[in-house]
Amino acid sequence: MVYAISIVALIAIFTVATLTPINMGILAFAGAFVIGGWVSGIPVEDIIDAFPGSTFIIVGGITLLFAIAKTNGTIDLVIEASLRLVRGRRWAILWMMFLLSGLLMALGSVLAVGMLAPIAMPLAAKNKINPFLMGMVISHGALACAFSPINLYGAFINGLMDSTGVGANPLVLFALPFVLNLAIAIVLFLIYGLDLIGRRTPRPVGETSDGGGFGGSSRRSSGGGAPAGGPGGNTATLTDREVIEEALSHEGMKPVKMDRYRFATLAGIGFLVVGSVAFGIDVGVSAICISAVLLLMAPKSHPKVVDNVAWPAVVLVCGMLTYMAVMTQNGTLDFLGDAASALGSPLLTALILCYAVAIISAFGSSIGTLGIALPLAAPMLAMGEVGAVGFVAALAFSATVVDVSPFSTNGVMVLANAQVEDKARFQRKMLAYCGLIVLSAPMFVWALVVVPTSV
Repeated sequence: MVYAISIVALIAIFTVATLTPINMGILAFAGAFVIGGWVSGIPVEDIIDAFPGSTFIIVGGITLLFAIAKTNGTIDLVIEASLRLVRGRRWAILWMMFLLSGLLMALGSVLAVGMLAPIAMPLAAKNKINPFLMGMVISHGALACAFSPINLYGAFINGLMDSTGVGANPLVLFALPFVLNLAIAIVLFLIYGLDLIGRRTPRPVGETSDGGGFGGSSRRSSGGGAPAGGPGGNTATLTDREVIEEALSHEGMKPVKMDRYRFATLAGIGFLVVGSVAFGIDVGVSAICISAVLLLMAPKSHPKVVDNVAWPAVVLVCGMLTYMAVMTQNGTLDFLGDAASALGSPLLTALILCYAVAIISAFGSSIGTLGIALPLAAPMLAMGEVGAVGFVAALAFSATVVDVSPFSTNGVMVLANAQVEDKARFQRKMLAYCGLIVLSAPMFVWALVVVPTSV
């Protein structure tokens, strides 16, 4: 009875949080105390001790550091400088946005697509880049780096796997989604973007560039006559530089220059990455210490920077991990493991779970979906009949690759900023593409990773 109540409560938490604005983490905390204390008889002190303090430090520290970088203009600096490097090459504009989206996500911004879509989609229209291609490329760029060990998704999955006793492998968890999303982006480019190779930004008749490159100033032909090759008067269009600056301004971002504070921020982020990867320094501790140094450098510049920390995400992650700890203590996960083994085919169960998380995540929260699926899969992983590392990475990929859906946060931002004549048609195209991903991605990653790594 306890097992059934625990599972029903988990499903209810996810359903309510999906259908209402209530934070899933708050419901999970409440569920942990109700199911753990009243139903399972677990002492309240044990439930409190199950709070994932290390994950709280990681998620809170990373989002704090990213909030500082956003507030002091470092992110604006990186975006603007990166876009100026492409110098009118349309294919380079596209792949620069892929790299930027991935970089921002890897460093902790789960809203990377939301930050870049208002800049990328106008650039696509101005440079005659297929808007669907641009929208999907920045989406897959972010999803490629969704499981960086120093961002929300990576911290959540690694913390969850450690708490369930399966053990995490951050490198594989990051590498598999990265390679597969990069491959998808390349396929999309081959289908929609081959015409971009070798051609610079098309310019109106009569307009020449004194620099011939991205960000160079444009001149209109002067004189009383019409420009050569075209009827009428001069043609006035925005330069690439003006398009970037207008898009940045629209998002409250202004062109910025390097100064000692922004240099220190970039150096701090670099230290965070190198320290965590090369020397095993705790990511959360490093992020908080670096953030403290940056705040001390300019204590009056960011009086409300803590308000920009992604507290809802922190609550969601910590709440779900606490509830998972309760399910471990009251034996629910062991019960699910026995049930999974009774099915007689761990590989088939793995495939069903991959499809389930893809379908559910296409319309709901991907991290919330993983919060349910991974604990359900943990007992099966513990039995050793399915490769734990490969299966976890496959589930993670299946749950996030469908965030190209027009109902996801990423998809909504792409759709809202797409400069197309028929938004309804564009939405249908996104939905059809998402349907193709839902049908093919789980099967592909299952065959590629789960089957070869299983007994």
